[in-house]
Amino acid sequence: MRQLRVIKTLIKLRLSNLMVFRLSFFGAFLIDGSMFALQLVMFNTIYSQVDSIGGWSRGEVVIFIGTFSMINALNMLIYFFGINDLPQRILDGRLDHYLTKPGSPLLRLTFESVDIGSIPLVLGSIGIIAYGVSLAGITLTAGKVAAYIVMVLLMTLLWYDVELILRCIPFFVISAGGITQLEQFIELCFKVPGVLFKGVFKVLFYFVLPYGVMATVPTQLLAGTLTPGGLCYAVFIAALFTALALGLWRLGVKNYKSASS
Repeated sequence: MRQLRVIKTLIKLRLSNLMVFRLSFFGAFLIDGSMFALQLVMFNTIYSQVDSIGGWSRGEVVIFIGTFSMINALNMLIYFFGINDLPQRILDGRLDHYLTKPGSPLLRLTFESVDIGSIPLVLGSIGIIAYGVSLAGITLTAGKVAAYIVMVLLMTLLWYDVELILRCIPFFVISAGGITQLEQFIELCFKVPGVLFKGVFKVLFYFVLPYGVMATVPTQLLAGTLTPGGLCYAVFIAALFTALALGLWRLGVKNYKSASS
């Protein structure tokens, strides 16, 4: 309960600050919304020539795009702007400010920069998913929708874990200037359905950097094609990366050299 009160306070402070810059509310929506619109156009162009991609129908791919858009929107809404510049805070000593305050520094970093400008993107993502469900002719039930929501939240947590792991690297190396560029390059694979990965690429994007799991598994769950093994693996990989992320964070803080030391 105490942690929830801290999160509530951080969000209130963030919202009061955002009211000063109201035009920034819709920045993420305009940029990311345009990106996902282009992705829809691209896949529609492909499906004008073929009936399926990797065994997926047009409707399933639209659900995938909407799911990716939803996870990305939740990422931007909740924690991205809080932990994005963690590497620079580690290197220039600004992390001291968080470590010397009472409470969990990671909790504060995570929730202090929520971005309500991403809410329209969340709503737009719901629209894309609904369109995909209609195209695929999927019959929804309350249980299936609830399971899908839980899986999307779990995959959002998994993305947070991967982002945190990458941003903890500067705890252990002097220079980590290429982390953001590397992450942006690798995240391009997040936009490709995981069912298309084969061989070494499937190992890479299903286990080492599990971007191939994040939007694919919720899509399969909603479409009714997710196997029990696939469900168990998704839960396992999310739990594993959460443990790795928290462990690496604690180890990094333990070895952190304060700017004042």
